[in-house]
Amino acid sequence: MERILHQLSEAIRSAIVGAEAQSKFIPHVLRDLVELETRPICLTEIAYDWCSVICENRRSLRDWEGLLLTSLEIGFRHLDPHDRDTVPALTHTEHHLEMVDVVFKSQNGDAIADLLHSWTVYYSLCIPPDTRAERLVCLHNLVPFSSRLRRLVIRSVELVDYGGFEGVGMERLVELLNHLHVTVEDIVWFRPWVRILVVILQTSEGTQLLSHWYWELLLELAISRPRPLEEIAYYPQIMKFLTEAQEWSKLECWMGTVWISWPHRIIEKDLSCSILLLFRQRPGAFQKLEQWMERWSQIHGKSIPESFQRICRQAQEAVQRDTQ
Repeated sequence: MERILHQLSEAIRSAIVGAEAQSKFIPHVLRDLVELETRPICLTEIAYDWCSVICENRRSLRDWEGLLLTSLEIGFRHLDPHDRDTVPALTHTEHHLEMVDVVFKSQNGDAIADLLHSWTVYYSLCIPPDTRAERLVCLHNLVPFSSRLRRLVIRSVELVDYGGFEGVGMERLVELLNHLHVTVEDIVWFRPWVRILVVILQTSEGTQLLSHWYWELLLELAISRPRPLEEIAYYPQIMKFLTEAQEWSKLECWMGTVWISWPHRIIEKDLSCSILLLFRQRPGAFQKLEQWMERWSQIHGKSIPESFQRICRQAQEAVQRDTQ
């Protein structure tokens, strides 16, 4: 099968770049390949190569955009976004850059998912991170997200990492994240997500705009990860932003995240005031913090720091005096 496909590929390449560029057989052959029930991984590599050749020779092709989208469909539509074991060895060229505009302008969610799947095969990827970031933050306003497209957007964000999103604006990035509702189960690499969220939360705009969902996600990552999240530290400005905005539910999650990430390095005086403010506004916050710490303790076999109990007890006693 692979030998036949490679021979067919050479014939198609010759038809595209040679005198047969106007031949009508290419679209028919490509449509037949779309119908294949079983597609070896080499067909993904071959079809991605066709994309480059089509873009390079687009001036001599009828409906080169249609051929491009069909080639992407052949290569990627059948692949499972959750399968990290079957990874095609794609060869990226400068001509692959030229297909980005075409695919996104098509407003075809399946075709865009095909393209994003090629982006998640990140070896020697020629698409600059800032280009990918600019496309991703606009995407939820362009097409509805199928489960496949959502999964590939999440994976693409993960690979771009925060550095690639610096030029798109905090508000646009947060808007995309709020639309995605990322869960722990969606994440392949945890560190990029922690970096993205922590950088966002260090800004007043980020603490206000990022939905409560992601404060819970960061807390869940801190609880469930086998090693501490080194990217998380005590950031006084986050506490300040949250208390000034009276975002008490977010402050609950952040308190838990800080304690779990820095269980034996907490500077008690830095947190005492914030915990007291929290308990005054949300009397049930202590039970939540205690439950989170107990989960963390059970998962990792570590003792809950005595300082946590002491600070919480002192804050509870202060709240009780206030009400007397």
